[in-house]
Amino acid sequence: MESVLKAQRGGESVLDLSPRWTVGGGVEDVYGEDRATEDQLVTPWTVSVASLLRDPHHNKGLAFNEKERDAHYLRGLLPPAIISQELQEKKLMHSLRQYDLPLHKYMAMMELEIYDFLGLQERNERGIILEVLRNWPQRTIQVIVVTDGERILGLGDLGCQGMGIPVGKLALYTALGGVRPSGCLPITIDVGTNNEQLLNDEFYIGLKQKRATGKEYYDFLHEFMTAVKQNYGEKVLIQFEDFANHNAFELLARYGTTHLVFNDDIQGTASVVLAGLVASLKLLGGTLADHRFLFFGAGEAGTGVAELIAIEMSKQSKIPLEETRKKIWLVDSKAIKPTALIGTSGVGKTFTKEVVEAIASFNQKPLIMALSNPTSQSECTAEEAYTWTEGRAIFASGSPFDPVEFNRKRFVPGQANNAYIFPGLGFGLVISGAIRVHDDMLLAASEALAGQVTDEHCDKGMIYPPLSNIRKISAHIAANVAAKAYELGLATRLPRPADLVKYAESCMYTPSYRSYR
Repeated sequence: MESVLKAQRGGESVLDLSPRWTVGGGVEDVYGEDRATEDQLVTPWTVSVASLLRDPHHNKGLAFNEKERDAHYLRGLLPPAIISQELQEKKLMHSLRQYDLPLHKYMAMMELEIYDFLGLQERNERGIILEVLRNWPQRTIQVIVVTDGERILGLGDLGCQGMGIPVGKLALYTALGGVRPSGCLPITIDVGTNNEQLLNDEFYIGLKQKRATGKEYYDFLHEFMTAVKQNYGEKVLIQFEDFANHNAFELLARYGTTHLVFNDDIQGTASVVLAGLVASLKLLGGTLADHRFLFFGAGEAGTGVAELIAIEMSKQSKIPLEETRKKIWLVDSKAIKPTALIGTSGVGKTFTKEVVEAIASFNQKPLIMALSNPTSQSECTAEEAYTWTEGRAIFASGSPFDPVEFNRKRFVPGQANNAYIFPGLGFGLVISGAIRVHDDMLLAASEALAGQVTDEHCDKGMIYPPLSNIRKISAHIAANVAAKAYELGLATRLPRPADLVKYAESCMYTPSYRSYR
């Protein structure tokens, strides 16, 4: 992947640490969130009692104990009952389980969320982006997820209404990866929309203009990237999310050597799929270089996955990258007899019975990865894959499928969910103080994830570990990524911790109430 982007940069590498963009900066834990279980005095600026109850960073609701209520004048401002955090969680989960519709559950969960967001409009904020960033109340940002709303998964061009994606991704950074909430900043860059329905909607809140393109677009993005580093320093991670293909690769190529940037659609998808392939070798046997991979779909996800597979194959076998690329096909071909069929087309039902039976005819254990989202766009279902291969398929998908019973055996489909990778990867970059993202870090993340797949998982046909273990998984991924950052000389947090897994676990944010003296 780096070799492709390097060509677009005119030969400049991530490891060159381009002097064009080198400024200082860092982050600190203003709210003490990384030390959430320590006793702590009420926040210094809190001079009124109401601040404790109004600020969601400090409000514990009915969990304030008798001593705290007396010390901070909360008597009469709360009902007399004292309810622990554990009981509050139990009550919340009981309420959520009363809803039948996922939408109602989502709405109830959103009421708990305290994320704000930042919107930048190309027409109104050009020339003053740095000033707009300084309006954000938090000064110590660790991770930014930014979108321009052009390619929102399954929905297309949503313009400024794509903000739910950065907010949702950052919620996963916190819940799954342990990044503290106050260090997260979701941003939408509004450069217009080509969605006629939105342009004609009187209630649409974004810019009612066709999307800016070419020099106008890239000048605005450049001002944004410059302002982010100037305001937050060199170690802030910028994750590009749901940009259209024609901009996604270009932005990685432009800023990969000058900023800490990552594209989840390209690099995150590639890393999680590679992890599944590496784990599947426990069932298939051999090395990656012994197999052939056929992709249906050559967009940013497919090409990103293909390139990372080729890189890992070259690394393992010492075969030149140009040769390993020849084992990967991005077009339909009946001659290559692939071991693995990987769908990234976004077109549902394309892995027909004839296609699946064909790959099963020359493979004892055909690997089928139907990665397109949402479920309706999956290339085939888990049940179809297992049935058409008579239970021999190793199956994974982009959307979740229920376990399948076939011939009295229970198969558990894997889900190649990017949530396995990006929270741990991002956290590893944060805890090491990394200043660039290198392909070897993506490989390190894949290897760490594959290493969490046990023989017990393989017996069930699983090539990904259960998401219920995601915090442990993220800690191992973060440690592997951080180790690679130190090895490459891209880490700035010194000295290097002796045990990176324990260090990652100790740094993870946990939403535990603090005690106030």
